[in-house]
Amino acid sequence: MKKKFEVIIVGGGIIGSAIAYYVSKSGLSVAVLEKNELASGTSSRCDGNILAIDKDPGFDSQMSLASQKLVDELSKELEHYFEYRAPGSILVCETEEEMIAAEKWVSRQKEAGLPFRMLDRSDIRQESPFFADDLLGGLECETDSTVNPYLFSFALAEGAKKRGAEIYTYTEVKSIKKLTTGDFEIETSNGLFTSKKVVNAAGVWAPMVGKMLGIPIPIKPRKGHIIVASRQQPVGLRKVMEFGYLMSKFGGKRKVDPLTEKYGVALVFEPTESQNFLIGSSREFVGFNTNVNIDVIKCMARRAIRFYPKMADMLVIRTYAGLRPWTEDHLPIISHVDEIPGFYIAAGHEGDGISLAAITGKLIDELIREESHTSVPIEPLRYDRFKVKGGVAHS
Repeated sequence: MKKKFEVIIVGGGIIGSAIAYYVSKSGLSVAVLEKNELASGTSSRCDGNILAIDKDPGFDSQMSLASQKLVDELSKELEHYFEYRAPGSILVCETEEEMIAAEKWVSRQKEAGLPFRMLDRSDIRQESPFFADDLLGGLECETDSTVNPYLFSFALAEGAKKRGAEIYTYTEVKSIKKLTTGDFEIETSNGLFTSKKVVNAAGVWAPMVGKMLGIPIPIKPRKGHIIVASRQQPVGLRKVMEFGYLMSKFGGKRKVDPLTEKYGVALVFEPTESQNFLIGSSREFVGFNTNVNIDVIKCMARRAIRFYPKMADMLVIRTYAGLRPWTEDHLPIISHVDEIPGFYIAAGHEGDGISLAAITGKLIDELIREESHTSVPIEPLRYDRFKVKGGVAHS
């Protein structure tokens, strides 16, 4: 027996769960097909930030702000608690050059309508007594928030199930065919499914799903490490990143040692509700390798201690690495595919999957229902912004 739905979502991470929630809320019959357990891929190996502070001013940061507003609504709408807090976040600066760049960043963000402001040395000292004395200042985005990514994924999935969605775990997609009727037939390890629409929300594995329909998708896995640590006294109350994180994210050059540059290491500090904290970050292209590299971990710890010297006595609880779905222009693909009517892509969020999950779910629902106006402009996210040459998509 074939299981029939109006919409099938391939991938049960935070993106797939958000899409299932908004699509089921619109009254469409929807199923999620996940090859392992829910939120077992990238969504289980990341931090939980809903950030605008690290987004390129303009469309990118506006989209993040729209997602923040949706997450605030979801915190009241969903039945299950997902540790939502909105304390804001800050970027700290090491040098005069970074302070000048930060002032320009703040100016551009404020022009785009976002609540940013500069911080001076005294502001930084008030933020945390553990900061290094030579830090010059930084900037703040007051709307930035944080969630528990596991709990957020499950809260969305449970909300979708309550509205009629069906979740199939341990159901690996083997093939997808477009039938002459216009429907899709999906062969899985758990039987056959058919649907009118298919959403590829498979993250770093999205290119493999695209290949089943002859659609090249220019997403690469980018590895990132995280340290979970603790100490006897709280280090800080909210998310902190170094300004150099922006340069690391967008491929700029920094004045750092060769190993820090090689592994793309930049300070990310995030306190959790359980009073531990997460330390990141690193960025490497090493295929699908998720083994923890102790040299990267040491480099990240050194970078954290540079900004928080008194944190040298921290207790490392565990370390892990995950894969981020990277695109060349650092924007996700949230789009229909002209070549295959009824086929949609929602992938390529890199480290912003948690940040942009809510707006992604909302946009895919609007695209499926062919709304004349979407919550944010869809053009910068279209699949066809990448030109296909020789069977490989390039921007």
